[in-house]
Amino acid sequence: MKKLFLLVVSLLPILFCISSSFAEDKELRIFTWSEYMDEEKFSTDFEAATGIKVLIDLYESNEDMLAKLQAGGVSQYDIIIPSSYVLPIIFGLNLIQPLDQSKIPNLGNLMSRFKTMDMDKGNKYTVPWQWGTIGIMYNRKKVSDEAANSWSIVYDPAKQPGSFWLMDDIRSSMNQALLFLGYPMNSTKPEQIKQASELLIKTKNSKGCLGFKTGVGGKNDVVAGTADVAVVFNGDALRDVRENPDKFGFVVPKEGGEFWVDVMAIPAKAPHPDAAHKWINWILEPKVGAELSNYNSYATPNEAALPYITPSDRANPQIYPTPEMNAKLHAITDIGAAMRLYDEAWTRIKSH
Repeated sequence: MKKLFLLVVSLLPILFCISSSFAEDKELRIFTWSEYMDEEKFSTDFEAATGIKVLIDLYESNEDMLAKLQAGGVSQYDIIIPSSYVLPIIFGLNLIQPLDQSKIPNLGNLMSRFKTMDMDKGNKYTVPWQWGTIGIMYNRKKVSDEAANSWSIVYDPAKQPGSFWLMDDIRSSMNQALLFLGYPMNSTKPEQIKQASELLIKTKNSKGCLGFKTGVGGKNDVVAGTADVAVVFNGDALRDVRENPDKFGFVVPKEGGEFWVDVMAIPAKAPHPDAAHKWINWILEPKVGAELSNYNSYATPNEAALPYITPSDRANPQIYPTPEMNAKLHAITDIGAAMRLYDEAWTRIKSH
């Protein structure tokens, strides 16, 4: 009896590991932006394909996501979808873990440009999810196409509409102001940063400005008729533009704008890392990647998905920009120590 007891005790660690491994493959916790995928269908389809149940929590900004991770979310979630420009912060705080690329055979489906991004060359920590732009969504009954095709629609008091929202995103809003002033995006020059912040303060306090709001929130107000214009992500706008093209429009202003990439990453203490790798590999399946982009109206980074993209979306330059448009799009880059100047500027903007 004693020998049997000792045998059972000795087997407990092995049985626990087997049980933990089994449990690990049965659940996946995702922390992502709102309205970024068909949550019910993707959860159901992934569970059908893998047997893994998906639980989803939502956020509205990179700042909200980072705050939640630092407050314990790093050990609660298995997949996060940050914008690439916050990766230096994420790396600095050790919030994500390296990927095991042997578990992601579909990584080869990525377009070459998304394998060599400055923020994570070789996809050692991240895999692109979607990419897109930021521009102006507008009510075509209130604002002409010509007027909307310039950042002056929000930054020139003489051309501002009756009501409009700025985007509640520090880097995006600062870069729009810099472009309007004729300065380069991602400027690290204190005087240029100061002028951009002063422009945003002036704009925020103008008669028609409703303040700062997330892209989805601003889009919803344009659709509801409570705002004439909002600075939004292209996909958020284009889903409604597609349904009501006579009523709503979207454009990246002629001065140019932001090209962004959102990526999938696995938090450093993710409870189910194996399931997370399976999710990433599944998203990179050609038809799954196309289904994602066809739903949210953003561009896919998946070369193998392109044949399955809705033809009208594939031909839409507001989703897949022309070479001429691409020449005017700029990625947000790591600005190093100058980020302190942006943070200070953003504090002034929000408090004035």
